[in-house]
Amino acid sequence: MSDSLPLHRQVWTVPNLLSIGRLVCVPVFLWLIATDHRLWALWVLVGSGITDYLDGKIARKYGLVTRLGQLLDPAADRLYILSTIVALAWKSIIPWWLVAVLLVREVMVFALGPTLRKHRLPIPPVHFVGKSATFCLIYGFPLVLLGSLDNVWGHVARPIGWSFIWWGTVLYWLAGVMYVGQVRGMVRTRQQAPAEQQ
Repeated sequence: MSDSLPLHRQVWTVPNLLSIGRLVCVPVFLWLIATDHRLWALWVLVGSGITDYLDGKIARKYGLVTRLGQLLDPAADRLYILSTIVALAWKSIIPWWLVAVLLVREVMVFALGPTLRKHRLPIPPVHFVGKSATFCLIYGFPLVLLGSLDNVWGHVARPIGWSFIWWGTVLYWLAGVMYVGQVRGMVRTRQQAPAEQQ
């Protein structure tokens, strides 16, 4: 689907609706965690992970990639991750220092926004490392939440979930450093371009 289509037609694509669904489920997840409905909260996280996989797959396979979707998908991912880590830390399922590590990375990336706007640069494309980091975190947090339940499934899921989270955190920071490099390279190219292209 082309970005030349009207905005309302860009919104009502299956991938975009899946991303919007993930955004809508964020307050649902927070309410479930706050009221200690951990099993239901787990299923919401699982559903979010599945839709995150499906929206990109469907968009690429059926030519439904839109500029709106390219903004919605990472926004939904970030909101999902941030709300999840705060909720899990609040319930003492993960440590607050892990929340700080992930939030500092988000602040670092967000701080580059004014630079992009100043030089009229587009948002750099998401790198494979960033996608891998998101994958690890999106699938690690439900497993850690499952691991907080005192049953056989929880005991099995806990170490697997933490493995995903550690790998995801490392890759998340690596992707952030690569993003900084991308922006610096784009700025350097723009500054070196002829004056008429500024």
